[in-house]
Amino acid sequence: MRIFIGLILLAFPIAEIWLLIELGQQYGWWLLFYLVGIGWLGLQLIREEKLLFSGRMMQNMTLGGNPVKAMFGSARNMLAGVLLMLPGVITDIIAVILLLIPIKNNRPLNDQSQYEHSNASPYQTEKAANDDVIEGEFRRED
Repeated sequence: MRIFIGLILLAFPIAEIWLLIELGQQYGWWLLFYLVGIGWLGLQLIREEKLLFSGRMMQNMTLGGNPVKAMFGSARNMLAGVLLMLPGVITDIIAVILLLIPIKNNRPLNDQSQYEHSNASPYQTEKAANDDVIEGEFRRED
């Protein structure tokens, strides 16, 4: 089993380099433009994911979801960004496949539809005793 995994790890860079040489001979400078552009997109994906991670975590926890799902989604996007930054076509294909895998939403449908069309918070289940009271200051001017 170790030998098999070792052969796969050794064959992957060889296949990547062979494919880059073949595509370089066929497309020339366009391959370089492709690699630079895809590398820049991978860097942008990592930057955006770093900025959006804490917001996603807070939103997921506020809605009562599992924060592990948000962490796995962010880790998947970061891994895809790193794979896009690596020069190679096979790693780009793996990154695109990673980005296309959907993240399942495990919340029950009735919980989602219950609060979707109302302004109520998912945590507020009953009406408060003083909902019809408006607090404020009053000053009469003549």
